[in-house]
Amino acid sequence: VQLQACGGGLVQAGGSLRLSCAVSTRTFSNYAMGWFRQAPGKEREFVAAISWSGGTAYADSVKGRFTISRDSAKNTVPLQMNSLKPEDTAVYYCVGKRGPYSRSWYSYDSWGQGTQVTVSS
Repeated sequence: VQLQACGGGLVQAGGSLRLSCAVSTRTFSNYAMGWFRQAPGKEREFVAAISWSGGTAYADSVKGRFTISRDSAKNTVPLQMNSLKPEDTAVYYCVGKRGPYSRSWYSYDSWGQGTQVTVSS
C-alpha cells in the first residue's frame, strides 16, 4: 500500500492544522492506520492510531487535542490537530498495517513520506 501525507505547515501556538493521508489500496478496510512523529534529535513517537472498525488510540501528550479518523469513501486518514504547542513540532508520518493497530512504529510496514509541522511560540 502507498501512503501520501499532506497538510503540514507553520502555525502559531494555540492554532490548528489538519493533516491528511491518502491511501492507495483496494483493501483499505483491512488496514489499521496511524500517525507517528519525529522531532530533531528525538526518537520516533506514537501519536494516534485507528482500527479498521474505527477504534482509536492516542498518545497521552495529544489526547483531547488531536483527533484521528478514517474516510472509507475517499481512502483517507485525517489527523485534526487543535491547541497546538511548540513541542508538537516534528515531521509527521502516516503509517499502515494489516490487522490491529499498534503503538510501536516497527509494527507498521507501510510509511508515507512525512510532512513537517512547525509550531511557533
